[in-house]
Amino acid sequence: MTHPDPFREIDRSADPAALVKALEERGRDAAQHRLRLGFLRAIPISRGDTVLEVGCGTGVVLRDLVPLVGRGGRLAGVDPSRAMVTAARRLCRGTGINVRHGDGTKLPFTDGGFDVALAVTVLLHVADPLAVVREMARVTRGGGRVAVQDQDFGTAAAAHPDRVLTDRILDGVVRHIYEEPYSGRRLPTLLHEARLTRVRLRTGVFQDTTLTPYSQIFLERRAANAVRFGIVDADTAQRWLDGFTAMARAGTFVLTMNYYGAVGIKS
Repeated sequence: MTHPDPFREIDRSADPAALVKALEERGRDAAQHRLRLGFLRAIPISRGDTVLEVGCGTGVVLRDLVPLVGRGGRLAGVDPSRAMVTAARRLCRGTGINVRHGDGTKLPFTDGGFDVALAVTVLLHVADPLAVVREMARVTRGGGRVAVQDQDFGTAAAAHPDRVLTDRILDGVVRHIYEEPYSGRRLPTLLHEARLTRVRLRTGVFQDTTLTPYSQIFLERRAANAVRFGIVDADTAQRWLDGFTAMARAGTFVLTMNYYGAVGIKS
C-alpha cells in the first residue's frame, strides 16, 4: 500500500509525471520564486560555494543556484525518486549540476564536502526528518551552513464563500496525508537536535490574489484528495473549486501560507 502523501514515494505513485509537472509549475510561480530566492540569499549562498540540495526533485532550486554560486561554485543534488532524477538531469543539462539518485538518510557523499547543504520543501514529506538533517550536517564542512525550508499547512488561509467547507477540506486532507502537517515551525528544533549552532529563522509568506496555475493545481489536488478520503463527495468538491473560480473573476481571491526557513552552522 502506497503512502497517502504521493511525494513520500513518488516512483510508486499513480502518476509520477504529474508530480514532475506540479513541481515545475510551482517553480514557475512568481510568488514561489521570490520565496525561494529570499531564503537562498539569507542562508547565504555565495559565489564559489559548493552546495548540495537534498530532495532536489526536478532541480528547480538547483537552477536558481547557478547564478548565485557562479563559475567557481559546484552544485549537486540527490533525490530518492528515479523519475525526479531523470527529469532533473534533463532540465539541468548544460549547467554543470550533478544530480544523483540516493536516500537523504544515507547520502552518497563523504564527510565535510560541502559549504552548504539545503533541503527546500522536503522534510514535510520524509519519515525521519531528523535523520536527514543529521546527514546534511555530516556532509557539511565545519563552519558551513545547513539550511531547511518548509511550508506549514497550519497557516494556510483561503478566502471562500463557504468558510466551514473550506476548513473541512483543507484541515481534513492535511490530517490524512501528513504525519506532521505543521512542519515549518518545527525546523529550528530539528536543527538544534542535530547539534547545529547559531540557528536563525526566516519566515516568508506565499500570497496569491489571482488564482495562478500553481494555486489552481494546489486546490484541485486538495479537492481530489477530499473526495478520495471521503471528506466530501465529488459534487461538493467541485462546488468548492467553483467558488474559488468565481472569486478570482471578481478579483477577491486570496490564498496565503507561511514558509519557514531555518539555518544553522556546523561546529
